[in-house]
Amino acid sequence: MSMLTLRQVPLRFPAPRRFDWPSPARVPRSWLTGLFAASAAYALVMALVTSNPLHRTWGIFAACSYLLAAMVVLAFKARGVDPALLISLAGALVLPLGLMAAARMQQPEVRVINKSASLLVHHGTPYLGPAALAAAHSPNIFDPYLPVMTLFGVPRALLGFSVLTDPRIWFGAGFVVIFAAALAVVGARDVARWTVLVTASPVIAFSLTVGGTDVPVLAFLCLGLALLWRQPHPVLAGLALGVACAMKATAWPALLVAVVLVLVRDGRRAAWILSGTAVTVFAAIVGPVAVLGPRALVQNTISFPLGLASIKSEAVSPLPGRLLVETGETGHLIAVALLALACLGIALSLAIRPPRTVPAATWRIVIGLSLMFVLAPATRFGYFLYPAGLLAWLGISWLAFGGPAGLPGSGARSANAATQPAYQPANQGSSAASGTMCSTVCA
Repeated sequence: MSMLTLRQVPLRFPAPRRFDWPSPARVPRSWLTGLFAASAAYALVMALVTSNPLHRTWGIFAACSYLLAAMVVLAFKARGVDPALLISLAGALVLPLGLMAAARMQQPEVRVINKSASLLVHHGTPYLGPAALAAAHSPNIFDPYLPVMTLFGVPRALLGFSVLTDPRIWFGAGFVVIFAAALAVVGARDVARWTVLVTASPVIAFSLTVGGTDVPVLAFLCLGLALLWRQPHPVLAGLALGVACAMKATAWPALLVAVVLVLVRDGRRAAWILSGTAVTVFAAIVGPVAVLGPRALVQNTISFPLGLASIKSEAVSPLPGRLLVETGETGHLIAVALLALACLGIALSLAIRPPRTVPAATWRIVIGLSLMFVLAPATRFGYFLYPAGLLAWLGISWLAFGGPAGLPGSGARSANAATQPAYQPANQGSSAASGTMCSTVCA
């Protein structure tokens, strides 16, 4: 008696595309070459179109270094990654920053930091009083930053002029240390290479070379979010976010989003710990300065950035908020009203659909800050460093874990689980998927 032997054939589905790049050395050569080439194009365009000599100098140095880095990657394949990273870092940041620091070439905000640090050392407050502000004729007499930012100028106030006392050097050192810590906390691998790649990118290198005040704030925001991801640490996250908030008001929306995230995900007690720690740090730093001169603090850090002071800010990038201000008093009121409505909309979105994961919270911060920068009366294109930097940090975390299936706390099943045989018993499939997830996250 003949019988047909039936074989159960497992269903084979194409595995989804997966970016398993735990290190820049694992990024495909074509992608890395394209990244350096795009960076070179950005720097070259800046050098050609800008009228600012600082920006043009950076553009020339950076375009040459990025182009050389791309050629090294193409010529030496995998062995070219480290030389390319070092070339881009040296040409886009170290050399132009060193030359500008030695020649005292800097954007006005660096001079503001130096002046404020001198005031802090000699008078105990970084802000000029209302009388001095009323008699001023230059916007650079105002200090829109909060007290922690002033500390980056203290080395020059105490030790005098040298390249190493330039605040931009300390902005860069602080960014490298804190951003690397933010990557390490989420479990990213090859932290050193990723940190060099981001630091040498046009977004960070350009900002550090010519000014750099927003770069350390960005690093502390990344660290604060990282401390809420894999194993939430509300006290440490509160410390990081509190320091960021005591540097610049641009960090305040991030603290609000982080508190909502922790409230929804971890409960009221954790949210109180996070917010209480951040507020305590902020009050301990800003409080003494506010006691010494409350009006000076308000005029410098609130009235001036909002365009309500007698002298207008030089932050004049042609974004909608600034264009409205230039139409007159009515346009200024409309810009402020639109900014208030945008803030209200973000607050309502947090109440109606609060973020429940760190990636979702990061995206909410990116959207909120972008709206604020577009509509603010005094704004610069450079402020978009925050959205770009936060997305870079989030993207590196995504790449380091092989995509969304590997992200800690994502709750997603491993991509390889989709290729399990259809006839496999449920308990075996679950076991295999668990093993794949463990190998992806713990590797």
